[in-house]
Amino acid sequence: MPKWTIEKPQKLTFDKVSVLSVRIVAGRLAVLASDGPPTLEVSDIGTPPLLVEHDETGRLTVAYKDLTWDGILGWLRPGRRDTTLTLTVPSDCTVQAGVISASAVVAGLEKRTNVKSVSGEIVLDGVSGEIEAETVSGTVESRGLAGDLSFTSVAGELTVAGGTPRRLRANTVSGRITADLELPPTGHVTLHSVSGTILVRLPRSVDTDVTLRSTSGRLHSAFSGLDNSSRPGAKSVSGRLGGGMASLSATTVSADVTLLRRDQ
Repeated sequence: MPKWTIEKPQKLTFDKVSVLSVRIVAGRLAVLASDGPPTLEVSDIGTPPLLVEHDETGRLTVAYKDLTWDGILGWLRPGRRDTTLTLTVPSDCTVQAGVISASAVVAGLEKRTNVKSVSGEIVLDGVSGEIEAETVSGTVESRGLAGDLSFTSVAGELTVAGGTPRRLRANTVSGRITADLELPPTGHVTLHSVSGTILVRLPRSVDTDVTLRSTSGRLHSAFSGLDNSSRPGAKSVSGRLGGGMASLSATTVSADVTLLRRDQ
């Protein structure tokens, strides 16, 4: 198995990459879909060095020796390990990307993507397929979502801009959830937060069943024709918009839930 120890700026090219696992601490990471040969370009690196492994099955691993995938969210070691790297891989490559405080951009991938962050910002640009995002306090921004997205966070925010999800599931404790969506007929959206506000915007003409719930937060819908219910410890706004083929559910404990209408 070919192995490299990266201690200075360097560029590597690989003949085949079907699975990518990359884990860094601080700095910047970009994982981009490309039709060209898979590459790794390190433009800036501190200490310790990065370890790179590429096996005959097409699995590429880029990581620090002491930073495992399962240990990312519990990383407590002191010091900073700044690095800036860009990886280009085929669009059907399976990707695991983990960061501690680094910012990460993942773009154009179509298969399965897993991202983890402690406090770093993650941008998912035109990513489809199955996507799992998990953070402690890091934000996740998705642009042009098409596929399935599962988001879990303690205090991190989720923003979905221009999304057409088949499935969107988001769970936070105190993080804000903002989603501007086009719902396909089979689209299902389930959003849950304890104390983080939820804001969803849908087109004027949409076919979806809607359920908004909160224990003590305020509920607001810009769509008419939905039923309001309020009793001690439980408020809800529910009903059917259009033909009701898709579904939207948003639930909080103490935070507000707002459903807006996009007129254009």
